[in-house]
Amino acid sequence: MAETEFFNEHERAMLFQSINRLWTNLRGEMTIDDVRYLQSVITSGVKSGIYHRDKYGINPVIRTLRTAELLHQNIAPDRNMTIAILVYHLCRLGHVSEKEIIDMFGDDVARLVRGLIKISKIYKKQAAVEDDNFRKLLVTLAQDIRVVMIMIADRRGLMSYINNHEDEKFVRDTSFESRYLYAPLAHKLGLYQIKTELEDLSLKYLQRDVYNKIAQRLNETKAERDKYIEEFTAPIKKVLEREHIKCHVKGRTKSINSIWNKMRTKKVDISDMYDLFAIRIIIDTPLEREKRDCWLVYSLVGDIYQANPTRLRDWITMPKSNGYESLHGTFKGSDDKWVEVQIRTERMDEVAERGLAAHWRYKGVKTDGGGIDQWMQNVREVLEEGSKNRMDLIRDMHANLYDDEVFVFTPRGDVFQFPKGATVLDFAFRIHSRVGCQCIGAKVDGKNKKINYKLHSGDTVEIITSSNQVPRVDWLNIVKTSRARNKIRLALNEEQTKKANMGRELLQRRFKNRKIEIDEALMSRFISKKGYKTTTDFFVDIQDEKLDILSILEEYLDYQARQQDTSKPHEAADKFVLQRKVDADDHASDDILVIGNNVKGINYRLSRCCNPIYGDPIVGFIASDGAIKVHRRDCGNIKHLLSKYPYRIIRSQWSGKVGKKFAATLKVVGNDDIGIVSNITSLINKEGDTMLRSVSINSNGGIFEGYLVIGINSLDMLDALIKKIKNLKGVKDVQRTNR
Repeated sequence: MAETEFFNEHERAMLFQSINRLWTNLRGEMTIDDVRYLQSVITSGVKSGIYHRDKYGINPVIRTLRTAELLHQNIAPDRNMTIAILVYHLCRLGHVSEKEIIDMFGDDVARLVRGLIKISKIYKKQAAVEDDNFRKLLVTLAQDIRVVMIMIADRRGLMSYINNHEDEKFVRDTSFESRYLYAPLAHKLGLYQIKTELEDLSLKYLQRDVYNKIAQRLNETKAERDKYIEEFTAPIKKVLEREHIKCHVKGRTKSINSIWNKMRTKKVDISDMYDLFAIRIIIDTPLEREKRDCWLVYSLVGDIYQANPTRLRDWITMPKSNGYESLHGTFKGSDDKWVEVQIRTERMDEVAERGLAAHWRYKGVKTDGGGIDQWMQNVREVLEEGSKNRMDLIRDMHANLYDDEVFVFTPRGDVFQFPKGATVLDFAFRIHSRVGCQCIGAKVDGKNKKINYKLHSGDTVEIITSSNQVPRVDWLNIVKTSRARNKIRLALNEEQTKKANMGRELLQRRFKNRKIEIDEALMSRFISKKGYKTTTDFFVDIQDEKLDILSILEEYLDYQARQQDTSKPHEAADKFVLQRKVDADDHASDDILVIGNNVKGINYRLSRCCNPIYGDPIVGFIASDGAIKVHRRDCGNIKHLLSKYPYRIIRSQWSGKVGKKFAATLKVVGNDDIGIVSNITSLINKEGDTMLRSVSINSNGGIFEGYLVIGINSLDMLDALIKKIKNLKGVKDVQRTNR
């Protein structure tokens, strides 16, 4: 494409004006070789046709020149930043290689260009630019704070360029990004002038009627405001001159965006805003006298006009986190109008107007020590070493504010923040616990990756799941975030509990088939004896078929027998001397067992595996210490003992009527209706010789299952009670159980 075809008449005029201003501003910054190289590479780019207007018709050469101008006007004239701006498009389009840039302009320019190219790529991801994480991602990918400054200057230039652009959607999208992304970035860096201009232009393009209305009102009252400001400042100037305070006084009107925000938040009309304009007193004083002289001026103004102490803002003693320093007071002028007066020094004013670039010239400005402010503090520490070129000071200081973090996109454009080293699995659990538990991998920028793939800033991640996937213990070594780790542990615990319950149910079913009741205390000791730290691990191994249920059953019965029979030689039951009962606390004073030939008062214990009560057919098993454990005849354990130790079994029977209460457990199943539990417990309590010791209720799917431990005198009384409970409304079944 010929040069004459690439630039229209208006653009050619802009081109020459921009170039002249650019070289004027950079005089002393760039060498003649720099100028020649730039002229050569840009000219060759235009002639070769590598330059193209973008899809919105914007000329990239004009845009880059405008960006460079704005950089010089609002931040600082800098050789490397200017060259990077001008050659970035040529490098991105492949007309100039990175090596050629290094050879022509040096490594630092190449680094800036790399940062700009990285930033350009993330715009293809349709990101949610109002997300603060997106701003952090920009800083991370830029790696150099100067790249961020270039982006801000470029956006300011673009916003001027698109006024009355025919593509309304493009204008609105650009304005939206400027408001939610670039204006906050400019504010964080202290570039207040650019921030204000971006906000005003965004309001103009997004709500043109509002903008025009406020602008018109301001134009209509401009002469009146100028006159009022002149009358208000005249006595102030006179007093300051009399006190020999070097200064200049100027007035300024609030930005249109600030006025609109106040109209909306305070619900006031523009005519009712007392701080529509402000007076700025800028004094010329040495650094060591700044605070004293600012407060002196405040006092002198207060002698002339009535001050509003509630509106005093002292940002000199405690500067804002972005380094802003100024003393703001509000004073009542003529016609009872309140006027804001800002008092600051020349240094403070430059910081307020030019932001971060001005910070680089001065030392000792306080910060809150975090984020951007910490980075600025590091810059100032370097400044103390005495270097004069403020841009050179930060050339080797990367914007590593978020080097320990990565920022990753969802397919929808949302940006998530993770610690460095985070993986696909961390991302999955950030989305949802269920997504994390079923994660089998991800597509990262369209490529399949495993769950342990480490994320990088700018990645777009789409999680792949499978309903067959379950969390594994080794996942804890894959994830980096505590959030994912906690969710994995929770999921593993739930999975283990689920497996343990299934394993317990399998074992109980097998015991029930053999008509053997499990003694929970004995089972716990048995599990511990096998080397398990928790019963959960034991039952999980049963569910996972790492343990054979039949083998476990036989081992348990053997263990139970060993607990009942010590290592003494086995002898026939008739050779044992039946010891008299010595522990009166075990049972009531009345003996209730008759063993053999009506022998009474022996030492016995009721077996907890079957909990016999008076009236149950019973049998005794003689332990090596002479005590007898009494079982029900239908107890599964006694059947096992009978088969292995028939010589230790002794006939037993209840002797006469007894008054003690035995423990019996009832399992009750019924409809989960309101009041059914109350009806059951009320019925039991009304039975004169019956005591309710404990209740355990579970409810699921409209059915409740309860276990009642009852103190009762005999089997007959228990049978009668069971019948009464069965007759209660809503009760489906009642059974005695050995639980």
